[in-house]
Parts: sequence; C-alpha cells; structure tokens
Amino acid sequence: MGVVAELVLIRHGQSAANVAFPRADERNLLDSGLTGRDPDVELTGLGVEQARALGRWLAGLPAGRKPEAVITSPYRRARETWRIAAEGLDLPGPGTDDRLVDRLTGELEMLTRAAVRQRFPDEADRLAEAGEYAYRPPGGETFGDIAERLASFLADLNRDHAGRRVLVVAHDAVVLMARFVIEGLDWDSLAALVERGGQVRNASITAFRAESGRLVLDRYNAVDHL
Repeated sequence: MGVVAELVLIRHGQSAANVAFPRADERNLLDSGLTGRDPDVELTGLGVEQARALGRWLAGLPAGRKPEAVITSPYRRARETWRIAAEGLDLPGPGTDDRLVDRLTGELEMLTRAAVRQRFPDEADRLAEAGEYAYRPPGGETFGDIAERLASFLADLNRDHAGRRVLVVAHDAVVLMARFVIEGLDWDSLAALVERGGQVRNASITAFRAESGRLVLDRYNAVDHL
C-alpha cells in the first residue's frame, strides 16, 4: 500500500479553554468560567489571529506544495481554525473525521483540577499508579486508545490519498500520537520527546513527507509562521 506524499498536521489556534483552565488551576478554582461541552469551545481572539497567520502561510506556498485534501477534527476550534485560515484561498473543502477528536476525558471533561480533586478524590492516586499514558479517566480514554484510532485513521488516509498532499487540523494529543504511530515510538521515547520539545503549540505545524514508501518527519511543532 502507498502513502500520502505529504502529511501536514496543524493544532488548532488558541481556544478559550487553553486560557481558562490554566488560569483556574493556578488559582485553585472549582469553576473555569466556561460552560458547555468541550467540542463546542471557541477560539480566542489570539486563536483567530493565529488562524489568519496560518492562512498567510498557506497563501505563500507554491502550487506544488498546497494541500490537495483537508480533514479536520469535528470540534469547533479545529473547524474554525481551518475556516479562517482558508478564507479567500482556492483550497479543497474540508472533511471531518471523528477519529481526530481531542483526548476523551469522560466524566472529567471541562473540570478544573480542583473540581476533579473534590468530585473524584481517588483519581490522583489512579493517575500516579497507572502513569500519564496508561491512565484512563472515568469514562474516558488512555493515550493508547488515541493511538489505536489514529492508526486506523492513518491507514485509511494512506489508502485513500496515496501520493497526495494532505492537511489535518486537530489537537495536541492527535499531533503527538500521530508521531507515536508513524514513527513506531514506545512510551519512554514519547515521554522523552515531550520533555525535550515541550507541549504541542497552538497553530503549530508538524509535517511528514514520503520517502521510499514511508512517512518521515520533516518538521515538528513549528511556529515560525506566526
């Protein structure tokens, strides 16, 4: 089976949750100030500007480097990032794929750390015992679960878009675990990657290119376009 010619992975622009939860956790607050579901979280003003910067980067690509297919997470912050970035550009309309959603945290969704401690007092011990990547929030998923859905997504992507340039707009967990799957990393290597390179940045670009029938990392977590 072939592979895509290029896979560009973009994390959405800064979201309201990216601001509200660190602020609430720093102050040990039970309420982040946000309401509603995680899939409906909006971009901040900065997130909108980051999406526009992505649009300028896309506009500057030569014709032979522009994406031929676009797939986004169904979450609002990812769809909005692409909608804003693609404004006025002659680029393919996006599809969505549920396998690109952010990590599912189940009953802990949209809870601050203080709220988790109050409502689920045993979870800190469960997390410490399992470790970050094997820990499953109540009703949620482990990082291994994310890897499984991404392996399925990537297999379909390579089958359906072999030889084409594909752009994906999704979430930090998706970008990170795409590296895990594509490069065949183990958990220790993944932890070292995060320690060395930090978290996946908002509106960052990670790209793989096909070489000898496989995908090879070209850049990771790049934000020089912002």
